[in-house]
Amino acid sequence: MTAGPVLLHLAGTGSALPADPVDNAALSGIFGISEDWIDLFVGTRTRHFGWDPATGKETHTLADLCAEAAGRALAAAGLAAADLDFLVLSTATPDALLPTTANQTADRLGLNHLPTYQLQAGCSGAVQALDVARALLAGGHRAGLVVAGDVTARFLQAGRDASALATQELVNYVLFGDAAAAAVVTADPHGEAVAVRGLLHRFAGLGRAPGQIVDWHGAADPDPNRQMLFEDYKTIEEQVPVLAGEIVWELLSTAGWSAQQVGFVLPPQLSGHMTDRIVAGLGLPPGCREVSCVRDTGNTGNALPLLQLDRLLAQLEPGQRALSVVVESSKWIKAGLALERPARPAPAGRGR
Repeated sequence: MTAGPVLLHLAGTGSALPADPVDNAALSGIFGISEDWIDLFVGTRTRHFGWDPATGKETHTLADLCAEAAGRALAAAGLAAADLDFLVLSTATPDALLPTTANQTADRLGLNHLPTYQLQAGCSGAVQALDVARALLAGGHRAGLVVAGDVTARFLQAGRDASALATQELVNYVLFGDAAAAAVVTADPHGEAVAVRGLLHRFAGLGRAPGQIVDWHGAADPDPNRQMLFEDYKTIEEQVPVLAGEIVWELLSTAGWSAQQVGFVLPPQLSGHMTDRIVAGLGLPPGCREVSCVRDTGNTGNALPLLQLDRLLAQLEPGQRALSVVVESSKWIKAGLALERPARPAPAGRGR
């Protein structure tokens, strides 16, 4: 099989998790949800919040987390803010409608006189942002920054007894956490950058009901009883493994690889237990290593694919390949990446 072309390079990654981890015992005590139910139903051990779930006091904004993650990505890439040509940020939970969190983050980083973009997206947002970056690099830019993150402060009510909520809303109190992650992308190889040889971003929700809804409203709320969050977990549980399998084979076809050539898989990260089921059904060889973080971070939405990438880059050796598989269930998007750290060239032979 012929390998696909390099679409862009990942020169460095970084991530940011706020405050100390909140374990299931603490979450149970704060929201009145059974600790056993959290363990059995979700399989996530801890998560981080940018707010105090007991008092509601905010400790970290999304811009705080995005700027921190971006700074770490720049340091990992060995580049400065002045080297960047653009910034693309994806989130479902911006700090405000205006100014955008993308521009707040750019300001924190000292960026100026460059294009910035903000995508309103769910779990696939990081891949969508990388797709925008790919187009910008193909158009003549040389380096840019992709940032993705989400926070939950406006959607989970502090100190609330959540045990009486409908399951479709209750599940959000145990699934999610706050985080941001970032990647410096370049048109040309930089250092030991990872090459993106396949990028999938495809809407697949025609005529399908949403699996997840995150509502919003201003000061005048026409219906105070409406749910801010809705999660059709049963449908998600049925559909995500199927879509994940389709994504794997589409990425393999695009990259020109066989399944046996893949050393790592970054699976969809809704919850700990569901990740286990998804990975078991992907059909990848037994030696393929899973790169996951949801058991420790919770579902961090937009941040998760880049959080996984941040962990992957510390493990991926020259010549090794990986697949990042992402499913957005809000209105069903298939997304993913085929990644390769190029092999180092063999040393030149010595002449006599």
